[in-house]
Amino acid sequence: MVNRIGISTRLESVDFHAVGISSESEHNPFRITQQQLDQAAELLKLDPAIHEMLRWPLRELHVTLPVKMDDGSTRVFQGFRVQYNDARGPTKGGIRFHPDETIDTVRALAAWMTWKCALVDIPLGGGKGGVICDPRRMSQGELERLSRAYIRQVGRFLGMYNDIPAPDVNTNSQVMAWMVDEFAFMRGHNEFGMITGKPLALGGSVGRDDATGRGVSIVVAEAAKKLGLKLDGARMVVQGYGNVGSNSAVLLADMGCRLVAVADESGAWANPKGIDAHALQAYVRKNNGLAKGFAGLGDPIAKEEALEVPCEILVPAALENQITEKNAARIKPRILAEGANGPTTPDADPILYDNGVYVIPDFMCNAGGVTVSYFESVQNAYSFYWDLPTVHERLQSKMTAAFHAVDEMAGKFKVHNRLAAYLVAVNRVAEAMRLRGWA
Repeated sequence: MVNRIGISTRLESVDFHAVGISSESEHNPFRITQQQLDQAAELLKLDPAIHEMLRWPLRELHVTLPVKMDDGSTRVFQGFRVQYNDARGPTKGGIRFHPDETIDTVRALAAWMTWKCALVDIPLGGGKGGVICDPRRMSQGELERLSRAYIRQVGRFLGMYNDIPAPDVNTNSQVMAWMVDEFAFMRGHNEFGMITGKPLALGGSVGRDDATGRGVSIVVAEAAKKLGLKLDGARMVVQGYGNVGSNSAVLLADMGCRLVAVADESGAWANPKGIDAHALQAYVRKNNGLAKGFAGLGDPIAKEEALEVPCEILVPAALENQITEKNAARIKPRILAEGANGPTTPDADPILYDNGVYVIPDFMCNAGGVTVSYFESVQNAYSFYWDLPTVHERLQSKMTAAFHAVDEMAGKFKVHNRLAAYLVAVNRVAEAMRLRGWA
């Protein structure tokens, strides 16, 4: 761990590539977050010390996880937990299991969580965790042992008042259940609020499963009102049809939008007549991907072409760095709603802005998940649980307020929405830091 205002110590003897530390690549996600912060800091005339602290995680932990495999062998995994900034409250952020995980990806996501929590005005900071592994090649028993090993190493730094994890890429409510159970053994008592995204039987919240997609649909509806765009009949393209993409598509379809193209890692298809978003979601959940077996997908297209299919609403909900200076000029929806983290690189933003694309930036657009996770923590703290209409109503209120705060800031400074979102979020975090006497 590093100290409160320090930068992570780099050990010369460590093979950075082996433990997932990113090289200085063109689209290094952490470098991107720093560039975006720097732009906001300049406009806000941020105190230099606060600016420098915000460029780096306050604390990060690198862990080594020995796990007994089903064949009797022991494999050693590398993991991370980054607590980026806790000026506004305990850090909050998911845990990812992925073979290509890197510390710079985790740092970037922890930074985005910091801005996301500030933007929707919940009293939390930003954190993130990850383990370098391929869960698709692991049995349930191996995944359970890995999940418990991670908590044994990281758990001493977690808790309702310290750092609250949640599911992320390749983790789910079952993984959270194993982790909260391991944490209970470590502490000697149940503390269900130390993690969110849990099964309902262990203190989870109703409305969590589709919260991120529901948040996307809420801000898209607000953007459509601002632009005078009718959602009934509006063409929609969704890249990535997992939890976020499929729920966004289903909820927007319920508002009248027509899904005309869809893509995932297995391919991309376009159908101007429309694709049944509800039926496709059920198919993907059963078959673990789009593949080619679903009737009504339409004609196959190149995966990179999906983003360029003519539409009113584009929802990139897959990987980062999908929209760059190389293809941004050909991407012309009325609304670009970033369901994924970091789908657009900084060099693409001015191109989209000049072309009149209304971008709903990632850490506002996909903030529904962390908002309902916060609701889950509140319910755990009081041991009093809300009904679904209450969760939806409070989510609607938070997302709508965040949308209008960004829209007003964009108008005030005459900047694109991503920079406006940074201005709102960074200013809130910086204010907390100043009040606490950090600079």
